[in-house]
Amino acid sequence: MRSGVIAQKVGMTRVYNDAGEHIPVTVLKLENCQVVAQRTEEKNGYVAVQLGAGRSKVKNTPKAMRGHFAAANVEPKAKLVEFRVSADNLIDIGAELTANHFVAGQLVDVTGTTIGKGFAGAIKRHNFGGLRATHGVSVSHRSHGSTGSNQDPGRVWKGKRMAGHMGQTRVTTQNLEVVSTDEDRGLILVKGAVPGSKGAWIVVRDAIKSGTPEGAPRPAAVRAEASK
Repeated sequence: MRSGVIAQKVGMTRVYNDAGEHIPVTVLKLENCQVVAQRTEEKNGYVAVQLGAGRSKVKNTPKAMRGHFAAANVEPKAKLVEFRVSADNLIDIGAELTANHFVAGQLVDVTGTTIGKGFAGAIKRHNFGGLRATHGVSVSHRSHGSTGSNQDPGRVWKGKRMAGHMGQTRVTTQNLEVVSTDEDRGLILVKGAVPGSKGAWIVVRDAIKSGTPEGAPRPAAVRAEASK
């Protein structure tokens, strides 16, 4: 089991394949994605790597986190995420992951926070059909109808679909195809839509249902240090 990466959603565009067909893709950008800490079985009881991405000003970083980043000898990060890995896939602290961590054609699971829609009614939130246009219905055409029951159970069922806060939830979209990657610019092009607004942090992992492809780098695709 390999580590995933933390990317930032740039937006959507289209690319063309060899047959001239257009493919809608979401562009994800890796920015300064480095290993900040390791979790080991002996010390922590589980095996994982903690990745950080982006940049955060030192004055906006809590003192405890400043020490955490200083111990890893990395700049303060805007986003931290832990990835469970197998013991043979641990990555050295300070290593920077590149877009070539994924290979073209492989499937990935993408996690993000959906765009918040605020307070929404039952028709928009749950795709209800609404009440009749005529025949006794007035004023409440877009209401959700009855919410309760009879004397038994005499209450509203938990989980009843009603109006409320829509969006802004953590969503994972599975089995999206990686169309291509660009190591120099740190770009990953994923086929289809990805949850989240432009600029949102997105977590990309190997698809749990299809596993890691044979050609994927292990334990990770790491940027080579500049020669001195």
